[in-house]
Amino acid sequence: MADEDVVRELLAAVPAGCTWLVPITDDDGVTIDFRVAATSDQIRDIHDRGTQRVGGRLSELYPSMVDGPLWRLYLEVLATGTSATMDEFRYEESRPGVVAESRFEITVHRVLGGLLVWWTRVDEHRRRLESTELLGSLGWTEHELATGRSEWSPGMYRIFERDPAEGPMPRTAQAAAMLPEDRGIAEASWQTMDMGSTSDVTVRFRIGDGIKHLRILSDLARDAGGRPVKIYAVVQDVTARVATRTEIERLSDQVRDRELSALAEHRVARQLQQMIQPVPDGSFELDGLEAMVSYLPAESAVQVGGDWYHAQTLPDGRVALAVGDVAGHGMEAASGMAHLRFALVAWLSVGIRDPGLLLRHLNRLCAQLGITGTAVVGVYDPGTRLLPWARAGHMAPLIGRRGYTIDLERPPGLLLGAETETDFPVASTRLEPGDLVLFYTDGLVERRGDVTGRTAEVREHLSAVSAAPGEDPLPEIHRLLHAPSPDDDTCTLAVRVRE
Repeated sequence: MADEDVVRELLAAVPAGCTWLVPITDDDGVTIDFRVAATSDQIRDIHDRGTQRVGGRLSELYPSMVDGPLWRLYLEVLATGTSATMDEFRYEESRPGVVAESRFEITVHRVLGGLLVWWTRVDEHRRRLESTELLGSLGWTEHELATGRSEWSPGMYRIFERDPAEGPMPRTAQAAAMLPEDRGIAEASWQTMDMGSTSDVTVRFRIGDGIKHLRILSDLARDAGGRPVKIYAVVQDVTARVATRTEIERLSDQVRDRELSALAEHRVARQLQQMIQPVPDGSFELDGLEAMVSYLPAESAVQVGGDWYHAQTLPDGRVALAVGDVAGHGMEAASGMAHLRFALVAWLSVGIRDPGLLLRHLNRLCAQLGITGTAVVGVYDPGTRLLPWARAGHMAPLIGRRGYTIDLERPPGLLLGAETETDFPVASTRLEPGDLVLFYTDGLVERRGDVTGRTAEVREHLSAVSAAPGEDPLPEIHRLLHAPSPDDDTCTLAVRVRE
């Protein structure tokens, strides 16, 4: 038992999927089951169990495994002592609330009279990779120089608009699709890799009926003798970014060439805002929510603010909701708004869901850019109706519920960019069907010395609509709140929790 105690204490702290199984035998010495003697508590199983599995039998913990391929592999390793690996083990589960099919990579070793099992869940990694590729317009490819064989990720097929059943596009076909005037860039890329550096180029391809700008980050792998063996490349479709940059450059050229006045500069900033975050016409659906955005320019034509919003259903079914305001006006504020909004989208795309951590990243970015601003970020879970949220110097959301307006207790949170390193505590609010949640920027309530009166008016409107929502509560609340601020833009994001 002393050995088991030591192994149990060690494995409980290991930050990887590992379990030590001890065989259970019958009177004839035949293995009939396995007991979990020790396991990691850091990486949990599909039922979210860690060390509470210790002492349990596999046949009871995972009944569908009995006499299956992995079970037979366990018996084989136990009998022969030869380690073995199963590259893709599929575990099926019929219980409600548990993923129906999970895939694992499993390695088994005979240790101390039992089995040390290392396992890595691969289906979730693949889902994350595919979601990242989709959100970032990304793909990856590997090409073996000796055999000419290539491997493409799903994102590559989307970028090149090619049927995966046809396999990767031959290198000759890729070269033919490249615009002739860009082939020199491809040659320079190869020379860069040949000198031992990573190549990062943007090349144009004719794909379908249009031309795509593809940014290609490639690297060359060599054998022990220094000979090139394989090319690794990550490809991103940056066509939209190039088009936006071209449009921005065109607008900037107008400013320089025509020596536009301050009014014209702010007009360009307004156009930039509209390009970066177009406001949807009417309400739109999110997972478990209905949402509507309103963006009201300031009455003063020269006061273009840095207000921004984001509302998105994420690949895991949760919903990101955010509004913010970059300090200042004009091009500087519009540029800061673009940096923050695009950065938030990027961090969401790689799986960051903690509102406090998202604000920490935004805060560091503001410090690097030398700007300040405010923001409130929430990530709503429609399954539990929980809304974790955090704020950075911003007003808390308001909730209209059955004729009342609920003031949420505001967690502390400094202004973005005020300090390089600071925490943003997360509060959690449970929403109810029919709730109206209002995210807004300060232009909605700050009216030349009458903040209290305007805030009370907003609360009255929200209470009234929540009491009698009618068929279209979101357009109604936006109609009631439609009152441009004299000096600042106003951005509101209203969401209704679906029944």
